[in-house]
Amino acid sequence: MRAPLKYLLAATGLLALACNSTTNEDGFLGVPLPAPDNLASVSLNQAIELDWSDNAFTSAPSRFLSYRVYSATYDLDLGLCGARWDVEGTTVAPEFLVGALTNGVPRCYGVSALSTDGAESARSPLRQDTPRPDARNVLVYAFGTRPDSSGFRFWDDVNNDGVGQASELGLIEPGNATDIDFVIHQHPDSSLWIVPVFTGTTMLSYGSVADLTSIDFAPEAGYSRDSLQARVGYGYVFSMNDGELHYGAVRVTHVGRQYVILDWSLQTDRGNPELTVRGGLLTAKPSGSAVGRLH
Repeated sequence: MRAPLKYLLAATGLLALACNSTTNEDGFLGVPLPAPDNLASVSLNQAIELDWSDNAFTSAPSRFLSYRVYSATYDLDLGLCGARWDVEGTTVAPEFLVGALTNGVPRCYGVSALSTDGAESARSPLRQDTPRPDARNVLVYAFGTRPDSSGFRFWDDVNNDGVGQASELGLIEPGNATDIDFVIHQHPDSSLWIVPVFTGTTMLSYGSVADLTSIDFAPEAGYSRDSLQARVGYGYVFSMNDGELHYGAVRVTHVGRQYVILDWSLQTDRGNPELTVRGGLLTAKPSGSAVGRLH
């Protein structure tokens, strides 16, 4: 549970953001440690992983106490952090996992350093990121083998609430449905191909990628309704527009004669191109972006 700060950001309070020193129990003002030099983030399923430089600790190990992690709402369209900042928690390590988040809802983050004499540093550079769902090792059959399990749909927002529930995401559907995003077809040479189906779905090949996390942002252009051969280790990015634009991605991990196995990810936030996640034991790529303005 987040604990709200006792103050809101305002024009007269911006200085407090930059220099948040306090008085310790002896009445002496502590000298703040340096603010963390940078802040990076990784989009996860209902979570955001944050990490930053450990320069506050290395500058004065004997005075270092902990890091404090803050978050606020974020307006993706305006590029603005909200006025109210909440405390997510503290940590002695230069990393923190923010959990229990709602997929598709952006938030803004900042980190300060606390010293043993009661001072709090300025905030790190601010960063925004958006959690989103992903899944691993999904099997999709070729239409000629099992038509009822040959189609894939990233998201069917059944209740129209704009929130991706688990039962609405990564759906294996009949390959003859017209509202699926793609179907797997087998060519006469036994190769398997990814074929866009829904009229608003287009795709592109991202090329060979080490992991689904290598697809960090959906490209702005290059999409088409052409079929693409399913190749092991290749990533494919999808642009889906049914009145609202969403992006998804898959990475093919196995291609047989009757089916493919793939990892998939989806950004449920409308128009948001962030597609990086972390899964299994592989290292995730940074996502999100730096923020330079406040309400």
